[in-house]
Amino acid sequence: MSETTSNPETRYQPVMLDVEPYVSRDYIEFERDRLWRKVWLQAGRLEEIPNVGDFMTYEVLDDSILIVRESADKINAFHNVCVHRGRRLVDIPEGARNATGNRSNFICGYHGWNYGLDGEARNIACMRDWQGTLTPEITRLPDVRVDTWGGWVWINMNPDCEPLRDYLEPAATVLDHFELQNLRFKWRRWGVFECNWKVAIEAFIETYHVPATHPEYMRFGIYNGWGHKEGLHSSLGYDAKGENKGRIRLGSGYDARKATAEMVSYTMKHVDSNFSQSLLDAAMRLEHELPENATEDEVLKHWVSSARAADAKRGVVWPVVAPELVARSGTAWNIFPNFRLGHAVNNALCYHARPYGNDPDKCYFEVTVFELYPEGEAPKTDWIYTPLGDPGWGSVLSQDFSNMAAVQKGMKSFGFKGPRPNPKEEGAVNVLHEVLADYIGIGKPRPV
Repeated sequence: MSETTSNPETRYQPVMLDVEPYVSRDYIEFERDRLWRKVWLQAGRLEEIPNVGDFMTYEVLDDSILIVRESADKINAFHNVCVHRGRRLVDIPEGARNATGNRSNFICGYHGWNYGLDGEARNIACMRDWQGTLTPEITRLPDVRVDTWGGWVWINMNPDCEPLRDYLEPAATVLDHFELQNLRFKWRRWGVFECNWKVAIEAFIETYHVPATHPEYMRFGIYNGWGHKEGLHSSLGYDAKGENKGRIRLGSGYDARKATAEMVSYTMKHVDSNFSQSLLDAAMRLEHELPENATEDEVLKHWVSSARAADAKRGVVWPVVAPELVARSGTAWNIFPNFRLGHAVNNALCYHARPYGNDPDKCYFEVTVFELYPEGEAPKTDWIYTPLGDPGWGSVLSQDFSNMAAVQKGMKSFGFKGPRPNPKEEGAVNVLHEVLADYIGIGKPRPV
């Protein structure tokens, strides 16, 4: 698979995509066997399982993965299935996103087979009846590869997979500077959407939609952007200068001080992400602390340094990231296949999509917002089921969601021959399908 090239003419070649990956039930089976069971998947945060015996499950199509903390420094992952007769060890509560809890062992509800936190079977009833054939290797829970990066837990069902670090590069090296492991949940919501998982994630890995979907943001600046191929993944960003290429960016207009304050205030009110209270407070002070003729560079540096200093006083220490690395990192990365990570020095906004059963027209979609907090002061959060139309999503995300079901329906039209993404601003969409086709074996983007 090709790496990012520095030649824009090569990077931004127009292509056309197939419709089948969005609407075909057969394609879902291909994804199950050739994608979901072969790649590293972000399955949760370390802070969700802080204590020995804490567990959580991760569900994707026919597979349920049980992730459990065995000790202070060891996390295990197993297929959530008893090796005796195939019953799931841990059931997902009705209406819940996944199962969580704390146990010293896992007991199958069918015949009582008992497994330790290390996956080893214990106290099998009538074990002698198997005449010595039930060896420890046969009776232990099927292992799943597990590793951590950035504070997230990652799993891979392929026993022969490459190391997680290799899979994530170059994203891991670039984003390590942001110390994402120190972030904590601010809020997290999930729902079931009426579209394919790719339609859902694609809504958040391109900037081309901003003028039409979020017209109110146009008064804060120009949102022309790009999507670059980065190994298996893609980086996203806006056409801007220096540090303003990052996600903590200025509002533009006749007065950057006022435009920034208005943009941050609007965003925090309507989506409660992308910034923080410290950044909002600092933005509201700009007009009083800087002269009207301050340059955009001066406004940006003063705003960020003021918020950083205010946070430091309450015990929140931001990582120091060099301006060239802020510019290099852009505003977000799509970690193939289904995890969009929007990063900044003191917060993050992430999206995660998974197929909903074998229905190509539905998906699970999740939004998580993170911030830095003083030690021990992060809010207690849980997954909140939030259906479409619920005001809990806020108006900005609801604007994005309003397109998804309509796109899914339109894909099936006899008159629609396939998506034609903007090769620059929707470049990450093309990258997703290029890499997806390498795994699935069909659906390679076609040159226009």
